[in-house]
Amino acid sequence: MEIKKSGRRDYDRQASPRRDYDGKPSRNNEGRRGETRSSFGAKKAYGNGKPSFGTRRSEDHPTRSSENRPSRSFEGRATRNFEDRPARSFEGRTTRNFEERPSRGFEGRTLRPRKNSVKKVQEAPASEIRLNKFIANSGICSRREADRLIQAGAVTVNGVVVTELGTKVNVRKDTVLFGDQKLRGEEKVYLVMNKPKGFVTTTSDPHAEQTVMDLLTKCPTRVFPVGRLDKNTTGVLMFTNDGELSEKLTHPSYNKKKIYEVTLDKVLSQEHFEQILSGVTLEDGVISADNLSFVDAKDRRKMGIEIHSGKNRIVRRIFESLGYQVKGLDRVYFAGLTKKGIKRGQWRYLSEGEVNILKMGAFN
Repeated sequence: MEIKKSGRRDYDRQASPRRDYDGKPSRNNEGRRGETRSSFGAKKAYGNGKPSFGTRRSEDHPTRSSENRPSRSFEGRATRNFEDRPARSFEGRTTRNFEERPSRGFEGRTLRPRKNSVKKVQEAPASEIRLNKFIANSGICSRREADRLIQAGAVTVNGVVVTELGTKVNVRKDTVLFGDQKLRGEEKVYLVMNKPKGFVTTTSDPHAEQTVMDLLTKCPTRVFPVGRLDKNTTGVLMFTNDGELSEKLTHPSYNKKKIYEVTLDKVLSQEHFEQILSGVTLEDGVISADNLSFVDAKDRRKMGIEIHSGKNRIVRRIFESLGYQVKGLDRVYFAGLTKKGIKRGQWRYLSEGEVNILKMGAFN
């Protein structure tokens, strides 16, 4: 048998006839020995006993036999004697004595509330602000234009010309002039109150024992009520120093939605119920409610009324014209604001999102 010099076994191959396609001559495998490997690989040609490559089995290269191979012996090797190994000891080591360790105490520490437990509201404005922001809050120009006015020397603070950018002024103490015009750079403030009974809705009244301003002693900014609630009417009352927004919320032409909870001295008849929805004639014209429903179907003396009119004492006058006396009147909704979470006589600042909704008018 001839052995090739390729280092691999020369498998016996047998010539395999091939088909002729379109007159093409088939390959001639004469000279090859053994069986032919088909196109499906060595497994089909040699069966399951596929030979391993890289092994020479010939007379010149006899196979190695494991019988003559010497067995491995561990004689002469150095082994570890674990019995002679010294045992680990903790003698001489310093150990912690947790009994002598001082305990952690919370005395003198300031406990901080959880972030999620505090309701986020608008913070009170700072007393000192930058001069350009003060000018912009006055409404005469933007902050960028205010910087130009400052650099041009057109603004004075307490009689002194200020040209340095970044200068801060006190909103409540300093006097800022643009030419001969005194600027009031108060930052716009918005808050809502749950008005209690017995307080007059006004900034000042010498004949009134109590006004709603008495409840705003902790508000550092000068504000005024938006709209009016009678002395005996309770509920949602908004305050601000933004005159433009106040006019939009209170002027009758804007028709802002208001919801009141009314308690009468007697049961409201079905005839008067339908008449309030269709229209009631008053001394200043015909007025009708947008919606009217009873709070409890079994108690027809308490109901909710929705109305858009901004006329003075309009809800009381509607029921009084029909022969009813209003025992209780509580405003629960005004221009998108409610009294939810506010105790009677308390108030809170509006959030930035609530202020944006008011300015955009994104409410009914």
